[in-house]
Amino acid sequence: MRSLNAGILTSRLQRRFSEWATERRGTTAVEFALIAAPFFFIIFGLLEICLIFIMSTVLENAVSDSAREIRTGQAQEAGFSMVEYRKSVCDSLFGLMGCDSNLHVDVKRLDSFSAANLTSPLDSDGNFDDGDFDFQPGSANDIVAVRVYYEWSLVTPILSAPLANMANGKHLIQAATVFRNEPFGD
Repeated sequence: MRSLNAGILTSRLQRRFSEWATERRGTTAVEFALIAAPFFFIIFGLLEICLIFIMSTVLENAVSDSAREIRTGQAQEAGFSMVEYRKSVCDSLFGLMGCDSNLHVDVKRLDSFSAANLTSPLDSDGNFDDGDFDFQPGSANDIVAVRVYYEWSLVTPILSAPLANMANGKHLIQAATVFRNEPFGD
């Protein structure tokens, strides 16, 4: 009797297992569960890269617009200080970037175009160093370098960790231009 019950139980289990193994309902849900994590990782990574690209373009436009005030002598004739020039940059950011401590501006008069030092202000540990930043817009016909940096906080810091180039998990966005001032003034 015992072997008969064991045989029946075994054949029932085999039949149930074969029915379960050939069942196709829920396959899509299982397949989606397997690919969901890599799919969302790629989507959020692409969105983060797009945001960084857009913000880089906005910053480059702001630097171009505000540098024109120096190039034409408007900033010098109005007696701009670093704070006023920084506000000029902020006004060109369309409100997409905050004008808080994350925005850094460096304006230097140069002796020649080859003297332009456009190296990164990040040290080997990824810390931002603006100790030598200054505001020297120069006078007529001077060569001037304008560098603007923005510490962008990543939207998805865990997924976008490879995009962080700063020690605090942020991405440094930068824009620069070097030009000769126009012959303004007397």
